[in-house]
Amino acid sequence: MKHEIKITFENSFVQIISDGDKSFETSSKIWPKIIKVCQENECYKVLGIATSTKPPSIIDTTHHGKLFHELEIDHNYKIAWVELNPESLERIEFLETVLFNRGLPGKLFSDIEEAKTWLLKDE
Repeated sequence: MKHEIKITFENSFVQIISDGDKSFETSSKIWPKIIKVCQENECYKVLGIATSTKPPSIIDTTHHGKLFHELEIDHNYKIAWVELNPESLERIEFLETVLFNRGLPGKLFSDIEEAKTWLLKDE
């Protein structure tokens, strides 16, 4: 299945709507676009809303730390990621752990409003 993505600036955060198979290759194409929108709008709060038809492999998840480091995604970013497919949640939780262990920003949610609340807290 192909992957569809929509990236928009929503006044106080950058929103990503992502549907389809997830892989490191997909992430390598998507995250530079997300970073570009963040930089253009001087906004480093990111809300990702995803429905993974196929979650990334374990091997793919381990490569995300390097990708985030190369893209200079650091503590200046705050990333709330919502996975709407319960069958993909476990693998995305593993990805969250990989990124957290490397000191990278982000938190996984299964509810959009909860993610927005966390993301916009302390504004």
